[in-house]
Amino acid sequence: MAKVLDLNRPVRDLINEYPEAAEIMKELGFESIINPSMLNTVGRFMTIKKGSVMKKIDLDKIKEAFQSKGFQIKE
Repeated sequence: MAKVLDLNRPVRDLINEYPEAAEIMKELGFESIINPSMLNTVGRFMTIKKGSVMKKIDLDKIKEAFQSKGFQIKE
């Protein structure tokens, strides 16, 4: 089964489905993602697209990191 990263899904949902996504995001600069309280509050509505804008992390860099770990990107 292919791992599909939907950039418009809430981060909490993505991490619940793919726990390894948390480590990838942490490496990209989303350090607070590993904090359970942040994940369960902000993660309910924050998407990777919104987070990339907020943290000023290039979306293409995020896509490449996930693709290198075997994810397919859905926009």
